Amino acid sequence: MSDQQYDRAAKTAEQAVIFANRLEKQYKHLKKWARRTGVTCYRLYDKDIPEVPLACDLYQNASNDELSLHVSLYERPYDKPEAEEIVWMNEMKKAAADVLYIPESRIYTKIRKRQRGEDSQYERMDSSASRMIVMEGGSRFIVNLTDYLDTGLFLDHRPARMLVRGESEGKRVLNLFSYTGAFSVHAAAGGAASVTSVDLSKTYLTWAAENLTLNGFRTQSPRAGRAPRSPERPDTEPSFGSAEGIAGANNRYPCVHADVKAFLASSRREGLRWDLIVCDPPTFSNSKRAADILDLNRDWAEMCRSCLAVLAPGGILYFSTNSRSLKFDPEAIGGAASRPDTKIQDLSAASIPEDFRNKNIHRLWKITLP
Repeated sequence: MSDQQYDRAAKTAEQAVIFANRLEKQYKHLKKWARRTGVTCYRLYDKDIPEVPLACDLYQNASNDELSLHVSLYERPYDKPEAEEIVWMNEMKKAAADVLYIPESRIYTKIRKRQRGEDSQYERMDSSASRMIVMEGGSRFIVNLTDYLDTGLFLDHRPARMLVRGESEGKRVLNLFSYTGAFSVHAAAGGAASVTSVDLSKTYLTWAAENLTLNGFRTQSPRAGRAPRSPERPDTEPSFGSAEGIAGANNRYPCVHADVKAFLASSRREGLRWDLIVCDPPTFSNSKRAADILDLNRDWAEMCRSCLAVLAPGGILYFSTNSRSLKFDPEAIGGAASRPDTKIQDLSAASIPEDFRNKNIHRLWKITLP
């Protein structure tokens, strides 16, 4: 072994020890909190040590209580040979397995690169389908630890989902960019009169339908057909252009396959209204399935205007983003958002969960119409 190789191995071993100590400390603290709050999936580590740029999420299988660890390596600001990276990751994986008593076969590692469009997030990475059911706030969710960059449950939005759950009783809820339907499940569990989930990915809409069904909210997987009838106007079938959805006037939990911009435009023409809207768009999307490129830093005000146009009087819009450069200004939205009787709250700080060290992982605003 050369001196350079020896130094590299010694440095890796030192980082593994520091990493293991941090994991052990965090696990002792957070497992008590998780048990008390009914959460079986949470973040243990998020780049706490700059030399160990990992995000580690713990998942407890609701069926057998087995623990698994999802480990993502953030893209480094410098190039590192692939062979060296593999050796380094294996050492971190072994350190985590030893301190958490999790078999290495249940520790799943990925490299998290900077997002360059919606398709990069949704692209299938594997097909081994390591799926399990986890618990959050009394509801159950399917996660997949292997096949995609993300597991199907954005853990940082847990407090926001609890807010929506607590405010949904008797309301018509619209979940835009719904992903796997976690907000939809919590809204339904909170007693919503109806919950409409809209996304451009059939894969994730099917997943959302599974999550709803898993929790006792009967729906169907997305299929070709017209969008669901309006609960206010049962004699009208709104059209969303090329959108595909689940037809049926009695379906309280429709999953609609559509471009969100087109869906909102068509809903406004049809005079549809919702009492509570969740809008959590990607920062950038150049999906070929959408009519236009979405650049949220450019389009956010228009997106908010479109949401407010279909929000009922007294309704609530939750608007969230992962963009740190978006400059939120009610005056830029105009219309209802700039009225003095419209209430706008920045809930960003309050919506970051206890298990997240990164307090800037997302931003959240609540807009309430008079």
